[in-house]
Amino acid sequence: MSAAEIILQVRNLNVRFGDNHAVRDVSFDIRAGETVALVGESGSGKSVTALSTVKLLPDSAQVSGSVIYRGAELMNAAERELRRVRGNNISFVFQEPMTSLNPLHTLEKQIGESLALHQGLTGEAARARIIELLEKVGINDPASRLGNYPHQFSGGQRQRIMIAMALANGPDLLIADEPTTAVDVTIQAQILDLLAELQKSEGMGLLFITHDLGIVRKIADRVNVMKDGEIVESGMAARIFADPRHAYTRKLLAAEPSGRPDPVPHDAKEILHTEHLRVWFPIKRGVLRRVVGHIKAVNDASFSIREQETVGIVGESGSGKTTLALAVMRLVSSQGPVVFLGQNIQGLKGAQIRPLRRHMQMVFQDPYGSLSPRMTVEQIVAEGLQIHDIGHDRDRHDMVADILHEVGLSPDMMSRYPHEFSGGQRQRIAIARAMILRPRLVVLDEPTSALDMTVQVQIVELLRELQRKHRLAYLFISHDLKVVRALSHKVIVMKLGDIVEQGEGDAVFDAPATDYTRTLMKAAFDLASVDAPAIGD
Repeated sequence: MSAAEIILQVRNLNVRFGDNHAVRDVSFDIRAGETVALVGESGSGKSVTALSTVKLLPDSAQVSGSVIYRGAELMNAAERELRRVRGNNISFVFQEPMTSLNPLHTLEKQIGESLALHQGLTGEAARARIIELLEKVGINDPASRLGNYPHQFSGGQRQRIMIAMALANGPDLLIADEPTTAVDVTIQAQILDLLAELQKSEGMGLLFITHDLGIVRKIADRVNVMKDGEIVESGMAARIFADPRHAYTRKLLAAEPSGRPDPVPHDAKEILHTEHLRVWFPIKRGVLRRVVGHIKAVNDASFSIREQETVGIVGESGSGKTTLALAVMRLVSSQGPVVFLGQNIQGLKGAQIRPLRRHMQMVFQDPYGSLSPRMTVEQIVAEGLQIHDIGHDRDRHDMVADILHEVGLSPDMMSRYPHEFSGGQRQRIAIARAMILRPRLVVLDEPTSALDMTVQVQIVELLRELQRKHRLAYLFISHDLKVVRALSHKVIVMKLGDIVEQGEGDAVFDAPATDYTRTLMKAAFDLASVDAPAIGD
């Protein structure tokens, strides 16, 4: 390609935060219609590199080098020029949509603001454009959802909304920072196909930041592998995957959850079972707030979990996976028996169910959002002990030290705060908080989706070890089917609130009985390799 086709040219980029040299002599180009991937683990400098291109770093950052957009140097550009470029010519999609969307504004208002600012679109013209964008990114019946707020959408739906906002003004360069981390595999495929279509029709360049090498293999033309702020290997994607030359690149390529869970003992006790469980949320309209319908989040869910068994739940965003788990935990209202340790806990009030809470714990997708930034690690992990009046202060201190050691963290870290840890370490803290109460059932809601591939492997091994040691039952929710297969004895497949298939893990993976399950499998394995393996490989 000629130099005239270059959209963005980065040369000798350096970024410092005090004594921390976060980015070192990074150079790369992005051309029209080309996808360039920045790959590496957390802390490698990927996001800092992207943010520095349009000077979105805090004032404390010391940035040097050259960033040229369409022939114009951005490093010395005035703020007015940068505002014109940001959002109009260069758009961003970030990893966590809930922190990017305004919780006080409706969907229509948030996308409409961008259209009004950059294109002067208002009224019906803006509304039509918003609906068109939302249809493109896979929001069902968007016209009826324009008045909804971010909390009324699932995590995957919120990310699709963010992508629609980024694409609203037809940028010629899109910088996507882990945009598919929280999205299920079929939506991943749709989003990647959408981006490819836009590149083809608009000549748009794409800088794609991710830790998921399956996605990189599928979409990237060129790859830059980053470690400790430096690009340690770069080249055409086909060459990188066929002949990785740097040891770190080979390490990333080898990082993938593997193996199968230990067999469940024949005498394993039943920990939980549900019968015809239903979760319907009423839709209320009018001044009198009459019920005019229901959102049918879960219909007729029946399953059981035994001691030392993992039941995986898979399905697209909005399929009811998390709602089913919350119903089991009695965190949302439901109908139908929920029998835990031989007792039907459906209908129990707060004081009645509180003694059982220590035996049923939950680990969430985003450890940074689920850990209080105002509390030390010791306070976070010991909180459950205080609530359930277990031990005294000295005993609790020792119990925290023991559980931190068990999850692979040093007890010396007890006085530190969540922001001082990496994503993988924060997830270990969240696991320690759940495990310190010695629960019988642990619900794991996407616990590995936001983590680097190498860290995913570590967390999978940690969960296996803890299950083996403490005979834990896991209810494991994930859109990453490789992780589900590595951990799950049984698999439940959900679609639009219904269980469409369930059975032994190997049977579901090797011989899926429904077209929907086969679609999920194909999407997952198409991302896993260039030549997608046959289902069950």
